[in-house]
Amino acid sequence: MKLLFLCTHNACRSILAESLARQIGAGLWSVASAGSSPAGRIHPDTLAALTERGLPTEGLHSKSWNEVKDFHPDVVITVCDQAAGESCPVWFGQAAKLHWGLPDPSKQTDPQSKRHQFEQVINMLETKLLLLVKVSRQQPSTPKAQWQAELERLEEEE
Repeated sequence: MKLLFLCTHNACRSILAESLARQIGAGLWSVASAGSSPAGRIHPDTLAALTERGLPTEGLHSKSWNEVKDFHPDVVITVCDQAAGESCPVWFGQAAKLHWGLPDPSKQTDPQSKRHQFEQVINMLETKLLLLVKVSRQQPSTPKAQWQAELERLEEEE
């Protein structure tokens, strides 16, 4: 199964999700991330947070969704925070779609608050990805509509 994480700048949350998903879903998923308007670089605090948690950073880079056009994901997950007024990219391909609205820790100005929010976002992603592992193992050959409904149901239980 192929997962694609989307955010506008592909510099923080989608990068965190990509790294975590590669570790948590090793052998289960192929994973990529991209942005509709990529920053061109990963936020340095994102790399620091991943390194602190012992998560992989090799191969990660901020990229446009044009760079992943041949990836053909089964599931596309947007991670922008619509509650904060961010506009999320829209994926028009034939994939199950989920939205995990996450705050952007890189926007925090206070170092202690920033570190705390990075930890919170990583923990939220980890919880959601573990649910995704559960669904992936239970529903490997289910049609996408049923698979997406199961994902949404599990998220509601969270």
